[in-house]
Amino acid sequence: MIRKLEKTEPLPMDLLLLADPSEEIVLDYMARAQCFVLEQKGGIVGVYSLLPTRPGTVELVNVAVAESEQNKGYGKMLIQHAIETSRSQGYVTVELGTGNSSIAQLALYQKCGFRMTHIDRDFFVRHYEEPIFENGIQCVDMVRLSLDL
Repeated sequence: MIRKLEKTEPLPMDLLLLADPSEEIVLDYMARAQCFVLEQKGGIVGVYSLLPTRPGTVELVNVAVAESEQNKGYGKMLIQHAIETSRSQGYVTVELGTGNSSIAQLALYQKCGFRMTHIDRDFFVRHYEEPIFENGIQCVDMVRLSLDL
């Protein structure tokens, strides 16, 4: 079951940090975002957040699934829920950004209908103190994608 996280509930920081290694950056955007969680077996195993960016547009940030629950279709379920939630809230565009090294995520987003729009060169070098590596590749650039609803 996917549900909106109540403001009184603690953020599932362990999951949020899977998608973004900076607690400071996560806390900054989570203060302005709606957070949704996927519960299975009595616990939270997935998360995503919607961050309004400009009129009619929302950014899908921090899609994460617990490592023990990956490859079970939960990521796709979260993205589809985010698309439907965005549509029901009146947004006309959903945007997102992911690292150049996030190969599986890039494939999943495109399978869900997102299209690449541009690259924010050196984003992860400018905004993160420590280098990030994924799939043996340094995460340097942010690949931006969008979906028109």
